[in-house]
Amino acid sequence: MLSSYSKSHEAFFGSWANKATGNINRYYNSWTYFFDLKQTNANLVAENVALRNQLIQNFVAYDTSKKAGTLVLRKDSLEKIRKFYYYPAKVVGNTFTLQKNYIWIERGSAQGVIKDMAVISPEGSIVGVVVEVNENYSKIMSLLHRNSKVSAMLKRDRVAGSIEWDGSDPSTLILKNISKSSAPKIGDTVLTSPYSSNFPAQLMVGKVVSIIKDPSSNFLTLNVKAATNFFNLEYVYLVENKRMADQKQLEKPEQSNE
Repeated sequence: MLSSYSKSHEAFFGSWANKATGNINRYYNSWTYFFDLKQTNANLVAENVALRNQLIQNFVAYDTSKKAGTLVLRKDSLEKIRKFYYYPAKVVGNTFTLQKNYIWIERGSAQGVIKDMAVISPEGSIVGVVVEVNENYSKIMSLLHRNSKVSAMLKRDRVAGSIEWDGSDPSTLILKNISKSSAPKIGDTVLTSPYSSNFPAQLMVGKVVSIIKDPSSNFLTLNVKAATNFFNLEYVYLVENKRMADQKQLEKPEQSNE
């Protein structure tokens, strides 16, 4: 009655009702947003995979001088052959406090995973390599593993070395066998090199944080701040190199005839 017959009371109650309704809607939207995060993340992962599959470095030029024969790899409209494919996977297990750390994902042979596939983070930095596969799950050797070795290079001059882990700090990797003549600097970017059969070239590895000099050697050891945050991995991307088997076959050491 007050609201109906008094303009001041009508304004007061109208303001109060709007404020109460606004608070209710705000809390409702917050809870809805929270429960929708899982679907939102899944949608973003699918979108990122689609975009990564369009990157130019996934393709190699098609040899137009030899068109006869059957192409093993699919050729696109630009006369290029796709070399790399990306697949999303959900992380279901992860260790980073051991000397030999692994990551487990919910994607296996039934979903196209094979051994030796490279694994990268949603941000495009390297994570590890697939070492075991069953029908629906796979096991990844993390970069934080004493036996992990990946060919990497300095972005500035493309001098290549081997990225490893010394088992101490989970956020710091070691880049070995860098020639002193390259004169690396703190802050230099480290990327994957073209010599890796698992990883595409120029994926992010990290940044140089310190340089270790050995007077008795012509090579340097660099401490590299890892670009991947191994503490909160939820999704990863598997990278399939369609030519990996051919490259690995030629990289095998020659067998002795004795």
